Amino acid sequence: MIFQEPLIEARLIQRYKRFLADVEFADGTLETVHVANPGTMLGLAAPGSRVLVSRSTNPRRKLGYSWEVVEASPIGGGAAQWVGVNTARPNMLVAEALKAGALAPFSMYERVRPEVKYGVKSRVDFLLEHDGGPSCYLEIKNCHLMRNDGLAEFPDCTAARSARHMEELAQMTREGFCAALVFVIQMQADRFDVAADIDPTYARAYRAAREAGVAVHAYACRVTPDEIVIADEVPVVD
Repeated sequence: MIFQEPLIEARLIQRYKRFLADVEFADGTLETVHVANPGTMLGLAAPGSRVLVSRSTNPRRKLGYSWEVVEASPIGGGAAQWVGVNTARPNMLVAEALKAGALAPFSMYERVRPEVKYGVKSRVDFLLEHDGGPSCYLEIKNCHLMRNDGLAEFPDCTAARSARHMEELAQMTREGFCAALVFVIQMQADRFDVAADIDPTYARAYRAAREAGVAVHAYACRVTPDEIVIADEVPVVD
């Protein structure tokens, strides 16, 4: 996914009220930007961090900029890298990769339907279909937590809604469908695991879903000031 407009560099002053952040541009201009991220952004919101923001072309938007990327190091130490923080991007990245046939586990599916109702008052991110086989319910999760160098983790806060998704995916497998979970890691990583200490309830639901037959995949991304691209599948820690 290439950014339509060049991202603009700034310095983070503070993030607050979950969806707002104040930044300072190189010329000293201060701006409040939108933060499309409901999580804690653990390790990614230190004041003074170098950030990249996009400028909106929608004249009706109250905030003209959105925070897209931050330069950050693993909390426990390691090299700094660009990390995507916009949680709207993973679904776009997966849609792009599915269209290009770039996700091998799902390359056999001929039709992709987004936001299909299922379960109890839920919508699956993508319903994948092909002739001659069961449909696949595909749920996408954004991941950008790294406490130990190379290890990406999810979630970074209590994730009750995500735990419910695990239960509903497991139910789909019991009904004879395929169900899968893809973690889009908006940074470079070499492995993925669930942060059970942050949300034990989610961890239990996740493990129960895997035992029920829900497939789990994790993909690291290449993040630059010009683009975010799904790059390599990384091992999921058992």
